[in-house]
Amino acid sequence: MPNDLGLNFGCVTIGGMPRLAASAALMLAFVIPLRAADDPLSHARLLYNQGQFEAAVNAAEQARLTPARADAADLVAARAYLERFRASAVSGDLVNARERLRRLDPQRFPARERAEYIVGLGEALYFEGAFGAAAGVLDPIVHNHDQLTGDARERVLDWWASALDRDAKPRPEMDRQGVYQRIRARMDDELAVHAGSGTAAYWLAAAARAQGDVQAAWDAAQAAWVRAPLMPDRGIALRADLDRLVLRAIVPDRAKATAQTPESLRQQWESFKERWVKP
Repeated sequence: MPNDLGLNFGCVTIGGMPRLAASAALMLAFVIPLRAADDPLSHARLLYNQGQFEAAVNAAEQARLTPARADAADLVAARAYLERFRASAVSGDLVNARERLRRLDPQRFPARERAEYIVGLGEALYFEGAFGAAAGVLDPIVHNHDQLTGDARERVLDWWASALDRDAKPRPEMDRQGVYQRIRARMDDELAVHAGSGTAAYWLAAAARAQGDVQAAWDAAQAAWVRAPLMPDRGIALRADLDRLVLRAIVPDRAKATAQTPESLRQQWESFKERWVKP
C-alpha cells in the first residue's frame, strides 16, 4: 500500500499504479482514416487516442449499431471505460468495461485488435486486484516483440512488471525472490532487443532492490541514467523516476547494507549524475 510519499518501494509502483500507466493511456494502435468523423468506429478510436473517453464511449455505442462492427466498438468502449476508471476510481466504469469485454467475440479480431483486447483484459484484472492473473494475461504480449511497439509496448511492459510486483508482496520470501528474478530476466531480454526501453532500465533497478540486491540495484540505476539519452524524450521521465527510486529506496537500503551514511550515498549519487549531465 502506498506510503505517505505516494510511492511504495516494497511494491515499487507509484500510488498503486504502474509508473508509466499512471501518467497516460495506452494508445489504441490502429490506423485511423483522415476522415474519421465520417466513420463512428474510426471516430471513437480517434477520440480515445485524444483522451476524450466519454466521447469515445458515445461514438463506440453509435458504431456498434452496425452488427459487423459491434465487437470492435465494444473493444474501444471497454478501453475507454478502463481509462475513466483509472482516473476516477468510479466502480461503474470498471463494471462497464468488464461487461463490454465479456460480450464481444475476440475470434473475429485481426492480430492487432486481439492484442488490444488482451491488454484490456490485463488492465481490467489489474484494477480488480487480480495482479497475478493480470500478469499472466499480459505474458503473451510482453514476450512477443511484434504485437505492440513504441510507447504502447513500454506501457504494457510496465503494467506486467507492476502486476507481478503487486502479486509478490504477500508471498513468502522465497516466492518473492523468484518473481523479482523473473522481472529482471525479462527486462534484461528487453534491453537486448530495445536498448532504449526506459521501462526495462527502471525495472532492472527496482526489481534488484526488491530482491535485496542493493549493489545490483545501484549499478542498474547508474546504467539506466547514462542510457537515458537513448529514449525518445532523452530520458527525462526515466531520470525523474530513477531519482525517486535511488534517493527514497536504494540509498536507505544500501546505507544499512554497507554501513555508509545515507548522506554520503546521496552525495555519491549527485556526483555521479553531475558527471553525466549534457554539456
